[in-house]
Amino acid sequence: MTKITEYTVSFSLVRNYIVFAFKRYYDEYIVLGQENIPSNYPVIFAPNHINAFMDAIAVHSIAPDKIPVIFLARADIFNNKSALKLLNFAKILPAFRMRDGMENLGKNNAVFDQCVEILGQNDALGIMPEGNQGEQQKLRPLVKGIFRIAFAAQQKHNFEQAVKIIPVGIDYGDLVKYGKHIIINIGKPIEVSDYMERYALNPVTTTNEIREKLSSELNELSLNLASEKYYECFKIITELANAAFVDKLQLPDTTVSRFIARQEIVKKLILIEKTDPANIDNLDSLCIEYTDLLKRLNLRNWVFEQDGQTTSDNIFEGIQLCCTLPFFILGFLFNFLPFIIPIYIRKHVIKSQYVGFFSSLQFVIGLVTFPIFYLLQSFLFCELISNTWWILFVFFFLQYPSGKFAIKWYSKTMRFLAKIRYRKLVQRKSFDLQKTLSVREKIIQKIS
Repeated sequence: MTKITEYTVSFSLVRNYIVFAFKRYYDEYIVLGQENIPSNYPVIFAPNHINAFMDAIAVHSIAPDKIPVIFLARADIFNNKSALKLLNFAKILPAFRMRDGMENLGKNNAVFDQCVEILGQNDALGIMPEGNQGEQQKLRPLVKGIFRIAFAAQQKHNFEQAVKIIPVGIDYGDLVKYGKHIIINIGKPIEVSDYMERYALNPVTTTNEIREKLSSELNELSLNLASEKYYECFKIITELANAAFVDKLQLPDTTVSRFIARQEIVKKLILIEKTDPANIDNLDSLCIEYTDLLKRLNLRNWVFEQDGQTTSDNIFEGIQLCCTLPFFILGFLFNFLPFIIPIYIRKHVIKSQYVGFFSSLQFVIGLVTFPIFYLLQSFLFCELISNTWWILFVFFFLQYPSGKFAIKWYSKTMRFLAKIRYRKLVQRKSFDLQKTLSVREKIIQKIS
């Protein structure tokens, strides 16, 4: 048996560093259903897949300590010898697809046998059941490889307890931007042993049955904008009507509540698409009109949720931003290069064109560039200001929080200016604004 399951010191250090950084990449790191992960059982984590490496790191961040999660990834990334060493260290195995050539599909047998042995040791696998990545927030058809491995492991090792498939829904506040939220929604385990008797009689039907079960679970755990024709319409309405549905469901205004509200909106939209074609066509037209009006006004959807704010609230917020401007300037100066270099490398060196890889590439590059820049800047600061060791230590660890503050300050300032612009439009009784509010209200009424 290969050493891929060994939890070495080097792997532990790297994994802990990556997970530590990952949790701080997002403004809110939220895990739901942690109690659904069993200990001391063979498990297969099965997350939805929209954000490249970030999806795999999300699974590592919830896995039990000292249990490595061995992932399967597309085989073509193993062609580079340098990448091969890194992938082996990261405990990733190749999965061959039709596009890799019919002659290579047979190699999956050896890989799948290895996965069966991994589960036999009560270790964990991570398999993206959709088989590929899509940047749209929708669940794609599940492939059969994950179930083939699960049934084979259950048969070979005859576990007293079942191989457990753990559905994991991952929701990102934004696929690219730093400092948004991530929700990792862990579902109840699917017990493979529950299907074994039926599998022995009819493998094809039973495989389809468990596939439908996993697909249904992932649908409940993630945001599945399940429409081909009206995907953009669904996307706009889940944002536009989010606050209204939080109120309708009588939920507190939290990130999790807004996620639940978006799921309810999608369910309503799917029902409308199936049962009322004329209504969904009308909603689609209204969404196009609403988007055009927002662009014309240079406003974002969230600004319409600020009606409760008074002039004094705006004045107080403006004073706060002015008073904290010096801290923004310091945070910007100390963090401009660390934050901009990963983006520059992604754009101009790697030249990635696929949005679904952007944050993953920037995150991985930042794991190297951030500590390097922070160390260099710390030594420079001490050289110019003081050579006391504790000042070096304090300055090093203050740089990242100052950068995070600078980004939040900038975001708040942009929102503040948008709110001022909105208030001016209200005071002028802008025709376009009134029309935008009217269209917005029509959309909300049609799905309420």
